[in-house]
Amino acid sequence: MISPQKLWNKSAEAWVDFVRTGKDWARNELNNPAMFAILGNIKGKKVLDLACGEGYNTRILARKGAKVIGIDFAQKLIDYAKEQEAKDKLGINYYVCDASNLAIFKNNTFDIVTCFMALQDIENYQKAIKEVFRVLKKNGRFVFVISHPCFEARIISGKRIGGWVYRQRTENKETALNLKLAKTSLYYAIDRYFDTASDIIHWNMERLNKHFKTLSFHRTLTDYATALYRAGFLIARLIEPKPTKRGLKKHPLYFKENLRIPQSIVIEALKQRAKDKEVCNE
Repeated sequence: MISPQKLWNKSAEAWVDFVRTGKDWARNELNNPAMFAILGNIKGKKVLDLACGEGYNTRILARKGAKVIGIDFAQKLIDYAKEQEAKDKLGINYYVCDASNLAIFKNNTFDIVTCFMALQDIENYQKAIKEVFRVLKKNGRFVFVISHPCFEARIISGKRIGGWVYRQRTENKETALNLKLAKTSLYYAIDRYFDTASDIIHWNMERLNKHFKTLSFHRTLTDYATALYRAGFLIARLIEPKPTKRGLKKHPLYFKENLRIPQSIVIEALKQRAKDKEVCNE
């Protein structure tokens, strides 16, 4: 299997351009609004931003008054994050660290752990969730966003599985934009949901200056819920975000289908019960 860490290091420059130039529309107009609504007032809270990438959300957390540490396993992404911190001076500390091994942090350290669109990219997600539980204080919160497992379009054995099925009209195909306008989505096909496996994600949207690829892991909702339960978490809230009004106005073609099918899930899990060794070792 291709190393996720190597892919992210290789893609770091392209990713930074994607995020910092406002091209991550789903983050800005779909997922971040929902995640930060759940987080609420975080002023003075000690927060770990798990798999923080180049620090986009880490900086938002700090500007909202949190005391933030960001970690990521990709050295180049952390280098970009540190460079920006040297300019902004927000008081953020960044470390190269694998999410499944948070040994650099003591037990009961953080009030909140966040993880934005990254848990599905972490190979040993079960151990990562256990580590999050360990470093959280009692009643601490784990708030994370993942791609919605039920509605992932995947490539299996070279064949596309799932995704929108369109009725293609013949007129107005002169440009790429008109071609998109000519497509009418009929329904969303879902298949092989229980086939958990790794997938190469091709970031080849037209708006990107440089295309790149990363590795993700398709898992079921049951997989995530079970991992949270076995670690000791209780799921408190689950939200399937819809695009903001601003997003719909700015990017109507991109977001229109997210009013029919959710792109993601935001989950808040609470450290409210002691780990049950019998449960954890099932």
